[in-house]
Amino acid sequence: MSFNSLKLSDPILRSLNDEGYTTPTPIQEQAIPIALQGKDLLGCAQTGTGKTAAFAIPILEQLSINSSTDQNRNIRSLIVTPTRELAIQIDESFKNYGRYTGLSTAVVYGGVNQKRQVKQLKRGVDILTATPGRLLDLMNQGFISLANIEIFVLDEADRMLDMGFIHDIKKMLRVLPKKRQTLFFSATMPQEIVKLSSSILTNPTKIEVTPEAATVDKIRQGIFYVDKGNKKQLLVDVLTDENVGSALVFTRTKRGANNVVKMLNKKSIQAEAIHGNKSQNARQRALSNFKDQSTRVLVATDIAARGIDVDELKYVINFEIPNIPETYVHRIGRTGRAGSDGTALSFVDSSEKEYLRDIEKLINQKIPVMDGHGNGNGAPDTKPQQAETVSHNGSSNGTSNGSNGGKRRRPKSSGKRSKSRR
Repeated sequence: MSFNSLKLSDPILRSLNDEGYTTPTPIQEQAIPIALQGKDLLGCAQTGTGKTAAFAIPILEQLSINSSTDQNRNIRSLIVTPTRELAIQIDESFKNYGRYTGLSTAVVYGGVNQKRQVKQLKRGVDILTATPGRLLDLMNQGFISLANIEIFVLDEADRMLDMGFIHDIKKMLRVLPKKRQTLFFSATMPQEIVKLSSSILTNPTKIEVTPEAATVDKIRQGIFYVDKGNKKQLLVDVLTDENVGSALVFTRTKRGANNVVKMLNKKSIQAEAIHGNKSQNARQRALSNFKDQSTRVLVATDIAARGIDVDELKYVINFEIPNIPETYVHRIGRTGRAGSDGTALSFVDSSEKEYLRDIEKLINQKIPVMDGHGNGNGAPDTKPQQAETVSHNGSSNGTSNGSNGGKRRRPKSSGKRSKSRR
């Protein structure tokens, strides 16, 4: 199937051609025809599947065909998403796909002065992308009205709940028009999300592109068993591999992210951090530097995970694996996006083995153990090896977990190397 077969208007097809898009991804192929019919939609789609275009294209199509006669240009479509980075990314997509439609878009988010956002709203906006806090704030000040919303999108619904936005969502729902089209997207579908969707949607069509919590097939995953104190050296060693270009590194805490950045910069590896304590300008600057590759390593916490969209990102490294297994799926989904391949490496110390078991249970697969020997430069091999299975306690083929039994070789540490099987 091509985008031409979806019977889109010439302005939309022209913009998609400018972007180099010819064939829709599975979620776009399923969601666009349903949304074009004006039906409510419940979409379960993993991050990196092309979800933004799946709702942006039909919104632009419908609003451009049914042009408003209101000279004041009231907001006709509202997209609510959990993070500033993701809101900016979505707004950019609307601008790219809708450049020939004549529709006006804007984005509002917290962490910055509201003056520029208010000025844009006063000029008139057809499509507004917003984070919950700033949206409600501007509504309370009288700068935003939702009375004319025709299409409402709730994006990354599970993340919304994780971040405590449920009360903000309920406040929005109370003032949204009853008669509207609603598109609801979530990467996972726990009971809380199912309950929320049933209160928002009317006779929705459900689409599920990949099994719940499944990881992208093209992402090559691997783990390194390593003592906690050796993780920084292992990260440096991995980054000395000439095959590893730019890399997105995840930590569990903001302090941990800052410490990793400080260490890498001391090792002459250009790195920046992106997390909640950074100002909006600092976060956007770090992300822009990473995208144009002037910064080689971006270190992030989970709060920013779904807002990072970098074309052809090849490596994601879990410096610390998450204690919530679903978060692992979202993290590694930063690579292997929209059909491209990628590699996700995880550093696992003894305190994290339980987290690893939960992750493997969720994704229903064993993550291969990486070969820890040098590749000629002293760096560990970043490709999983075809060999015997290594158990999570570090032993192999029945070897006991003694002082030198089946333990893997790690940078700056002793122990015999055991091998793994994919």
